[in-house]
Amino acid sequence: MKRHVLLLLTALLPPAFAQAAPPSYNAMLEGFTYPWPVNEFTFESQGKTLSMAYMDLKPQQPNGQTLVLMHGKNFCAATWENTARELVAQGYRVILPDQIGFCKSSKPEGYQFSFQQLALNTHDLLTQLGVAQATVMGHSMGGMLATRYALMYPQQTQRLVLVNPIGLEDWKALGVPWQSIDKSFQGELKTTFDSIKKYQQSTYYAGEWKPEYDHWVNMQAGMYNGPDKEVVAWQQAQTTDMVYNQPVVYEFPHLKMPTLLLIGDKDNTAINKALAPDALKPSLGNYPELGKRAAEAIPHATLVNFPHLGHSPQIQDPQAFNRALLGWLKQG
Repeated sequence: MKRHVLLLLTALLPPAFAQAAPPSYNAMLEGFTYPWPVNEFTFESQGKTLSMAYMDLKPQQPNGQTLVLMHGKNFCAATWENTARELVAQGYRVILPDQIGFCKSSKPEGYQFSFQQLALNTHDLLTQLGVAQATVMGHSMGGMLATRYALMYPQQTQRLVLVNPIGLEDWKALGVPWQSIDKSFQGELKTTFDSIKKYQQSTYYAGEWKPEYDHWVNMQAGMYNGPDKEVVAWQQAQTTDMVYNQPVVYEFPHLKMPTLLLIGDKDNTAINKALAPDALKPSLGNYPELGKRAAEAIPHATLVNFPHLGHSPQIQDPQAFNRALLGWLKQG
C-alpha cells in the first residue's frame, strides 16, 4: 500500500522535481546553442569538402592581440565561454574553433586524424581570417594540439598556454596497453549522461558538483543520445587512438615561445588508464609532478598550480583561472 501511495505522490510532483529527459542532438550538435554566432570555414582536406565551425569574437576596444582557444576531446568551443567572455572584455580578439570530428564541425568518414592535420586545418582557418600571429591556448587534448601547432608554426605562435594538457607523459612507453579503435568504439557506445557525469565529477571537478555543470554533460551526452550516435562514437574512438599514439612530450624542449602552464593539481587524467596494470595505475596522471616536469622541459615556461582544482580549472573556478591567465598575458 505504501509503495502505491509513493508512486502516486511521485506522479503528482510538479515538473521542476521530475527528472528531465536527456537531450538528443545529431552529429553536428544541432539544437545545442552556443553563446555567440557560429561561422563555417569550408575547405578541402583528404579529398573531402569539410566544414569547420568557429566563433570569432571581436572586442569593442581592441588591444591588437588575438587568442585562439583549442578545446579538449570531451569538450567543444562553447566550453571556453567564461574565459572567452573575460578575454573579450579585456580587449582581446578570441577565435574558438570546433576541430574536425568534434561538436558542430564535420564528422568525415575515413578521415585520418593527426595533430598535424588538425593544426593545419586551424592554420588555414586563421590565414583566411587574416590572423598572422596569435597566442594559442589549448585545454586537455587541445593542449596536445596547441603544442603541435606551436611546433609547426612557431612564427605564428606569439605565446602558448596549456591548461591541464593531456600528453604530459607517454602512456604507451610507460606500459599502458593499446586498445583497438574497434574496441574503443564499443566502449564509446555505452556512454550515457550518468557515466559522463560520474567521470566529470571525479576528474574535472575534484569530486565537487554544481548544477551548472549539467549543461556541459548534456552537450556531450546529447550526441550519444541522438540519431548519429555511432558516427560520434566512431570519431571519438579514432581520436582516442590519435592521442595515444602521437605523444608531444618529447618535443617540449623545442618550444621557443613564452609558455604558460595552468595546472589543476587534482586532475588524474590518463588515456587507457583503466587498462593499465594495477601496479602502474597509481603513478599515472600525477598532475602536480607532470606539470613540474613539463615546466622544466619547456625553455620559457611559467607554471601556475591550482591545488584544489581538477581537470577543468577554467570552469570550476573561472575567477582564479582568469586572474592567473590575464596576469601573465599582461606581462607582455
